[in-house]
Amino acid sequence: MTPGTGPAPAASGLVDRHIAFLEALRGAGLPVSLAEDLDAIAALTALDWSERVVIRDAYAATLVKRQVQRPTFEALFDIYFPRLVGAGAAPSDEDAAGEGPGARDNAQALASFREDLVEALTADDEQRLLRLAAEMVGRFGAMPGRGPGLSSWSAYTAMQRVAPQELLDRIMAALLAEGRTEEEAQRTSGRRIGAFTRRVEDDARRRIAEEKGPDHVATVAIKPSIDRLDFTAARKSDLEEMRREIYPLARRLATRLTQEHHARRRGPLDFRRTVRASMSTGGVPLVTHHKPKRPHRTELVVLCDVSGSVANFAQFTLLLVFALQDQFQKVRAFTFIDHVHEVTHHFRPGADVVDVMADLAASTSHAALWGRTNYGRALAKFEESHPDALGPKSSLLILGDARSNYSDLHADVLQRLADSTRHAWWLNPEARRHWGTGDSAAPTYGEIVPMVECRNLTQLAEFVHDLAI
Repeated sequence: MTPGTGPAPAASGLVDRHIAFLEALRGAGLPVSLAEDLDAIAALTALDWSERVVIRDAYAATLVKRQVQRPTFEALFDIYFPRLVGAGAAPSDEDAAGEGPGARDNAQALASFREDLVEALTADDEQRLLRLAAEMVGRFGAMPGRGPGLSSWSAYTAMQRVAPQELLDRIMAALLAEGRTEEEAQRTSGRRIGAFTRRVEDDARRRIAEEKGPDHVATVAIKPSIDRLDFTAARKSDLEEMRREIYPLARRLATRLTQEHHARRRGPLDFRRTVRASMSTGGVPLVTHHKPKRPHRTELVVLCDVSGSVANFAQFTLLLVFALQDQFQKVRAFTFIDHVHEVTHHFRPGADVVDVMADLAASTSHAALWGRTNYGRALAKFEESHPDALGPKSSLLILGDARSNYSDLHADVLQRLADSTRHAWWLNPEARRHWGTGDSAAPTYGEIVPMVECRNLTQLAEFVHDLAI
């Protein structure tokens, strides 16, 4: 059922659901303010609750600031304001005869369901696909035995039983018969199967939320928005979305930094000029004059661990620095695993980001001689091979998880490097609670160079902003 199709919900229950929904959005990384909360309430009181899509769009218009936050918003909205309740379909003839939903789970039922699914996917019938997704979870995704009268639901189990990916050839054949090209048919069928898979996952979450409560599902089953997703937890599809976010993020940062540089352009007060100018206004200094301020931009040296455990983090940090290189007077970049390799030449003005990524990936192979991360050896090699890289005008930025396989840390080398620079920082993509566990040398290195937790794009943007001003 949709909100408003049955009896009007109790005001207190609706308010509680609204508050819980906003708290879930904040927990997933969407910055929802009190003013936006009030805007949403004002919009909702003016709308008819019989149309769920209208309610969803009103929430989105008042609460979602960026397009990358929309998928997280949609997933949480579906949990707190579900499209369906229970089985989500009218009882079939078998159910009316005493056979409950999910009972028809046999070879004949599976074959019949797959035929219906092929027809719906070929026709791209959205309403039919929504119904089939709910039916698929109810029939083939039930996981009984979790307590008296209580089942759990698994989208993975349902997908394994029905295996819609195996229907790809049949869907493609139908699309080719409609006159599509082979490439277009393959792309369209893959997109439709992917969309259906997401519908199945949404319905499984909805059913679990009915049993365990929406707050439980929001906590354990909803990914945070892409700018709050941990680098180390990102999947391949997430990485592509993060790459698309790098340049908009860099543009926003560059604009902000330029404005703040201009605001800081004035030097100290020129007392004599100010007093002299005040003579024309009877000694009242209506206009102040300032001494010219010598412009300063940071020379940045980046030393980056590119081993497998932190490769995603290194990739996006280097990409953001590349996109922001105009904010720095000079940028030099080095990668390492146990051997240092300079990659500054890849950061050429006007280079395409795809080409830069390919070049950096190829360069990674030169960063390892023994194949095991060794921070001490890399630091010593950097000091030995690149003595001219750092100076009193330089800022050193080290990127890595500080896990050195119990090797010699050469903390004295890091101390000398830090002492030779204007500033030094260390970005660590691991959660702070893991620092110092196992082979982590974070406490040792953190005593020499300030270590900052940097696990997602938001934290990375905040740090680069502070770094450049």
